[in-house]
Amino acid sequence: MQASLLIDLFSIVKGNFFMTTAPTFANAPDVSADSYLVIGLATCFIKEDGEVHQVKVIEPIPSAALEAILKGIPTSYQLASATTLSEVLVDETPQKLPEFGEDTQFCDEFALRAFSAARTYKSRLEAQAHIPLGTSRKDFNYSTERKRVLNSVRLITTEDNIKQHSHTHKVL
Repeated sequence: MQASLLIDLFSIVKGNFFMTTAPTFANAPDVSADSYLVIGLATCFIKEDGEVHQVKVIEPIPSAALEAILKGIPTSYQLASATTLSEVLVDETPQKLPEFGEDTQFCDEFALRAFSAARTYKSRLEAQAHIPLGTSRKDFNYSTERKRVLNSVRLITTEDNIKQHSHTHKVL
């Protein structure tokens, strides 16, 4: 009698009657749809034909970056919202939160960066307390003094090389 009762209880637990888990993503099996995540609205710039144009970019904010921003360092983020992966990714396709408006665009590789950022909050649960789920913050040290240019290309030339002392590579 007791053995059959244990088998029945095991089959109930195995059938997930007591345990529920959110579905996972194919490209990120270690995070779930209900994983906590902070999404920010950043002011960035694009350089075209010698002119610089301002753009509003939606991008995930990792926990370490959020903690630095909250300490008051200058940032290009105007707004940060705490949400879940299922709110911003449907079949790994980015979805805008209503507070970000229509004149915004998603950063490159948004899904990959969202999964990565969600992992940072999973490993540092205390970082989730900074912005409670479903809320937003705007009280940052917002500044565009140092412009984030998204498409800048850095060209390295021979003039960039540093002259070394003549004895640097000689055996004395």
